[in-house]
Amino acid sequence: MSTEAILSITRQYLAVDPTTPITMIPIKRGASGRTIVRVKSPVHDNFIGVHWTDEREDNAQFVPVAEFLKKALFNVPKILYDRSQHNVALIEDLGDQDLLSLKDKTFKLRLPFYRSALEQIDRLFYAKVPKDLELMPPFDAALYRWEQRYFFDHFVEDFLKMNPVPLEKNEALQEMAEGLGSTHKHLVHRDFQSQNLLIKDDKIFMIDFQGLRRGRQEYDLASLIFDPYMDHSEEEREALLDLWDEISDERPEKTLFHQCAAQRLMQALGAFGNILENRGDEWYRQHIPVAAKFLRIVTQGTAIGGALEPVLAKVLDA
Repeated sequence: MSTEAILSITRQYLAVDPTTPITMIPIKRGASGRTIVRVKSPVHDNFIGVHWTDEREDNAQFVPVAEFLKKALFNVPKILYDRSQHNVALIEDLGDQDLLSLKDKTFKLRLPFYRSALEQIDRLFYAKVPKDLELMPPFDAALYRWEQRYFFDHFVEDFLKMNPVPLEKNEALQEMAEGLGSTHKHLVHRDFQSQNLLIKDDKIFMIDFQGLRRGRQEYDLASLIFDPYMDHSEEEREALLDLWDEISDERPEKTLFHQCAAQRLMQALGAFGNILENRGDEWYRQHIPVAAKFLRIVTQGTAIGGALEPVLAKVLDA
């Protein structure tokens, strides 16, 4: 049904009859409630077709957020044809090369692309949202607690088969959520990692930004630097922080940065557990040890680190 809807809208956009051949190639991503395809035809350059359901509230935000970001001169795909009333949009095809595809290249080669990515985060800090654009609810204490519970439910309980109750009752985790959620002034992509950063014309372009909301800038920064898919070394993480300092004139406060990283990594592990248990996509399994390693690093020597250690030990020390 979703591909049929994309095909129908594509024919409207191209103004072609049913005899014109149109090919749709699935693009597999971790997107929930969305069908994404590359559309090929003899009468137009390739473009991307997206169909979404109401499974996730943020799916419907993609088009208005894309138009806002494009108007504000961010590097994002152009909306070619908006048929949101039918849950379909046709967008510019940026190609297949993402930041993750450079994982095996030298860090020196990757660094210019990280500069481009970090410049996008820095610009989000200053971006002004139009009054008529309603974003997703901000990163408040409730959302941070939701991320934690997602980790407890899908990773600790479902994937590791451990009792999540001690973590659910842990006061240090609750206090971290309340502290991080006490302010949320600036725009946050929310999923700023290597698969969502495409490379075109030697620049980074953001995708999957439908979850854009207000929050702490350090969350996006931590998502990029402690990206489980890339497994940056300590030296590389420090180099990226130096680059951020050069771009923004401000290095993140370590405790706050590590708390945002801990939140992000718990959310990622929750997602990995959910995908493995409920969708059986084994590609994500290989990234669990890296995410757990990073989570141990950013919580080491804290009450939260002590509470998480039995969980992390089961992954890392088995």
